[in-house]
Amino acid sequence: MVKITAADVNTLRKTTGAGMMDCKNALVEAEGDFDKAIEILRKKGQKVAAKRADRDSSEGAAIAKVNDDKTAGVIISLNCETDFVAKNETFVNLATELAEVALQYNDKDAFLQANFNGITVQEKLTEQTGVIGEKIEIGGFRKLSAPFVGSYIHAGNKIATLVGLSAAVDGADVAAKDVAMQAAAMNPVALDQSGVDQETIDKEIEIAKDQLRQEGKPEEMLDKIAQGKLKRFFKDNTLVNQDFIKDSKKSVAQYVKSVDSNLEVTGFERVALG
Repeated sequence: MVKITAADVNTLRKTTGAGMMDCKNALVEAEGDFDKAIEILRKKGQKVAAKRADRDSSEGAAIAKVNDDKTAGVIISLNCETDFVAKNETFVNLATELAEVALQYNDKDAFLQANFNGITVQEKLTEQTGVIGEKIEIGGFRKLSAPFVGSYIHAGNKIATLVGLSAAVDGADVAAKDVAMQAAAMNPVALDQSGVDQETIDKEIEIAKDQLRQEGKPEEMLDKIAQGKLKRFFKDNTLVNQDFIKDSKKSVAQYVKSVDSNLEVTGFERVALG
C-alpha cells in the first residue's frame, strides 16, 4: 500500500481547496497518484452538483473589476446557497480571482470555458461544489466599456456596480466612484429616459391613471396628469436625472458636469444578490 504523507495531503488541499480528509481519502483511492486524486475530487464535485442542481443559490459575492487603463470593467456574482459560505474569506477570494479572469471575456459562456489554473471555470465551480457542499455557480455577468470606467462594491459584496464616463479627465476616478455608489444605492432602471423600455412606460402610466381614478379625478384629465407623474418617474428612476445622494440640490448629471463641463455618464451596470 502506498504511504500517503501529510505533505502530500497538504499539497492536494492547497491545489483543490478540498478538506484534509477528502484529500487523504482521494490520495488513498488513487494510490498516491496526484492527478488521479484531483480527478476523484472533481467527480465527487460533479455528484454533489447533480444532487443540488435544483437548490436556490441566491447568496454569494458580487465583485466588480476594472482593467489597468480604466477603459473596461466586469461584474460577476459567484453564487452559493448560504450567507455563511458567502462571507467566507476563501469564497470571496475565489470570486475575486474569477472576476480577474472574466475581464478578458465578453460573455458568460466564453468565461465559463476559460482556463482557470489548468481547468475551465465551469470545472472549478463543479469542484468547489464538491468541496463546499453547496450549489456554486456564476449568477450575474456584466461588462462595460467607456473612455473611463469606475467601480464600487457595497459592504458585504451584495451589490457591485460599474459606471462609464465620457472622458478620463482630472477627478474622473472620484466622480465615477460616486456615481457607481449612487447606482448601487438607488437602483435606477436606466441611464436616462431614452433607456426606459416601452412596457415599463405603459405600466407606469396605467398605474398613475388607476391612482387618479381612485382619487376621483375626471377621466379627461387623466392623460395629462399621468404624463406629469411619468416625468417624476423618470427623474426618480433614471441614473443621470436622480438627485445626487451626496448633494440633493444637484442631479447626477449636474454633479458630473461640476467635475468637468463636458463630462457625461455614458453607461452603468449593476449586479445585486438576494
